[in-house]
Amino acid sequence: MGAVTEIGWTDHTFNPWVGCTKVSPACDNCYAEGWAKRTGQGSLWQGERRRTSASNWRQPLKWDRDAKAAGARRRVFCASLADVFDNQVPEEWRQELVGLIAMTPNLDWLLLTKRPQNVTKMVQDLPWNVWLGTTVENQEEADRRIPHLVAAPARIRFLSCEPLLGELDLRAYFNRLDWVICGGESGPGHRAMAPVWARSLRNQCALFDVPFFFKQWGGRTPKAGGNELDGKKHEEFPT
Repeated sequence: MGAVTEIGWTDHTFNPWVGCTKVSPACDNCYAEGWAKRTGQGSLWQGERRRTSASNWRQPLKWDRDAKAAGARRRVFCASLADVFDNQVPEEWRQELVGLIAMTPNLDWLLLTKRPQNVTKMVQDLPWNVWLGTTVENQEEADRRIPHLVAAPARIRFLSCEPLLGELDLRAYFNRLDWVICGGESGPGHRAMAPVWARSLRNQCALFDVPFFFKQWGGRTPKAGGNELDGKKHEEFPT
């Protein structure tokens, strides 16, 4: 549940608990739900939430020590199999997670949510080492979610436009954004991402001087289409 990861924009993934509920078109082919069903844990996408082990919760403390020893910050994606701001998660779990984040000052925690409207209601003071992000797969979700994201007090605010399901116009929001990740869907039944959608995002980011990370084209597997856009890798990060 917590490990070194192949996701190009993070160093580790950490799941304090597992389970979620579909809330938008980005969830239609959810890889985490597929994993749960394959492992006989389909109830985790039908209302159940399961906290991960105490040993898993200790892993970020080790990552923090290692980062300090190396003199380099590390990024932690939380959570790949859940949503930190899920209404169905016990509040005490979330508060313990906030405490863990505060205890690991050498890590930057990337909290990616599809429920940004819950952030300020659930956590009044985000630790300084939180990067707060929301998923925007189409213009409707961008216009619904981004205003909540930019209203939350976070040092870094970012968007995950993955799976990208349509062209986005983000010009009204760039003055409050620090990073944009773009990617196509992968797995069985994946929906194709049009090149013009990815190019538009790249060009908008360049115009507003916002770092742009192109993760993948997607396909049957995450690596099927590669991760070059017009013959170039785009792997920019906030500074």
